[in-house]
Formats: sequence, C-alpha cells, structure tokens
Amino acid sequence: MGYTTILDIVGSIIIGGVLMLILLNTNISAVQSTYTYGGDVSIQIGLTTLVKTMDSDFTKIGYSSIQTIVLDPTKIILLADTSRIKFLSDVSNNGTIDTVYYYLGPTSELSYTTNPNDRILYRITHDTVSSAITMRNPGVSVFRFSYFDTSGNSLSCPVSSLAKIAKIQIQLKMESAIPYNGVYASATWTGTKRISVNVLDR
Repeated sequence: MGYTTILDIVGSIIIGGVLMLILLNTNISAVQSTYTYGGDVSIQIGLTTLVKTMDSDFTKIGYSSIQTIVLDPTKIILLADTSRIKFLSDVSNNGTIDTVYYYLGPTSELSYTTNPNDRILYRITHDTVSSAITMRNPGVSVFRFSYFDTSGNSLSCPVSSLAKIAKIQIQLKMESAIPYNGVYASATWTGTKRISVNVLDR
C-alpha cells in the first residue's frame, strides 16, 4: 500500500468524521428546535386561555347583570395582596353576586415536576355559600399584583385601605414542567385593569 493511498484513507476518515459531526449537530439542533417550539406553543396556548378567563373576571369587578343591583364601590374588593385577590362580581351573569378568589399555591404542590418554580394558580368562585368552582392552572411561575389609587400612587401590599384601589396591574408567567438543555419554555403577560368601569366613581 503506497504512501498516497494511506493519505487518501486518512483524509477520507477525517472528512467522514467531520460530515458525521455536522449531521449529528444538525440533528441535535433540529430536535432542540422542535422541542422548544412545541413547548413554547403549548405554554402560549395555556397562557392565552388563562389570560382570557382573567381578563373577563377582572373586567367584571363590581359588575352585576341586574341594573337595580348596585354594589358599594368601597366594598367590592375584599382582599388585595401581591399574589392573592378576592373581589365581588356577577361573573356568571345570573344576577347572583359571586366572590371570586385568585391565589397562587406553594411550589410543594408541584414537587413532582423538574421545574422548581412552577405552581398551581387557583381560581375559586362562590355562586352560593355551599358551592365552589375551582379552576387549576399548573405551570404558573409568576403571578403578581400591583395596586394603585386614583392618582396613580402605588399602594403597599397587603392593601389595608381596599376602597382606595382604582387600578390593578397583573404580571403572569408560565413555564414548562421539564427543561431542554436546562432551559424551560416560557411565556409572559402583563395587563392593567381599572376597576371603576362597573361601579360608581369614588
């Protein structure tokens, strides 16, 4: 076997190895892109569904489907904290004033997931004293409220003078339960709601 033939064989092995590495890297990138895209889509769908429900609820703070029922504007919010809020509203449009309660559960409830930050966001509505509807939304890592008065001044939490709340800012983030290459797919949303729409001016 000549010297030239050995060089040809070595060169072929090197080129083949380089091509193999390129193919492997391309395959890894394709798998990562597929996983990331799929995770992002799933999280965004979950976030969109949750935001639609919250947007409907928070738009109806102090709302009643019966015009003769007018809630006291100073008593429509019952609790206001950084990750909890409770308010009155006819969210079911049946003429009954409901108590709507949003709060974020502890991370221990989702200890079986890889993500150390994901939690369950609870939405509980009381249409009557004896009934409660709970909607759970797993995968929420950030659920934060900020409250402001009519002049735009920030109110410290938990808000003690609930009647002063005129605007609520909501921050929401959802993350996947399992990471890919150490990265969790995520989606965020921030919204602001004025609660004076359905009640008398204060």
